[in-house]
Amino acid sequence: MGRVSDARVKLMKAVTELIWTGSYGSTTIDHICERAGVKKGSFYYFFESKAALAEVAIQSAWDEYRPKFDQVFSPSLPPLERIHCFCEFEYQEQLEMKRQFGHVLGCPLCTLGTEVSTQEAALRQKVQDIMDQSRLYFETTIRDAHAAGIIRAPDAAAKARTIYAFNEGLMTQARIRNDVEVLREMERGILDLLGVKSEEAVAA
Repeated sequence: MGRVSDARVKLMKAVTELIWTGSYGSTTIDHICERAGVKKGSFYYFFESKAALAEVAIQSAWDEYRPKFDQVFSPSLPPLERIHCFCEFEYQEQLEMKRQFGHVLGCPLCTLGTEVSTQEAALRQKVQDIMDQSRLYFETTIRDAHAAGIIRAPDAAAKARTIYAFNEGLMTQARIRNDVEVLREMERGILDLLGVKSEEAVAA
């Protein structure tokens, strides 16, 4: 049973890496099995299709990733410090990805979601659901900042959608340009969208 379970995990890891470093369309089941070191018959033992595997894989990746967000956006931190920690976390992660794979990879959810949005309805919905969950971290932070009088954002959900869109756009630009330094604009951009001046950020 240990081997069977291990094969499933290897398939999930393989499809995640192949899609993130390449694309969903160019990744075949043969490629996935080869990367995972798993026979094709084992693939179909666990998953009926590439889309089914991808759906489970990105959910598993998010489940592993969520504790990092919990730490970065910890309520014990002041709201603007949470934003600073998030921006530094994103920069360092993309820097590590470039060292490991030779390219800035950007957001895996955005990369996958934009590619499959007109092709794989269930997979697109899974991407959307996870992105909605991650955006809530911004919404809570914005709500806390508003309550503390640091910013004026009575509609925290709307402001979070704007900031999340800015963040995804910047991550996409970093991937296109293969330049992680693009992400150094993230914190100042988010603070500008929140109406926070530089001196206010330092004071907060």
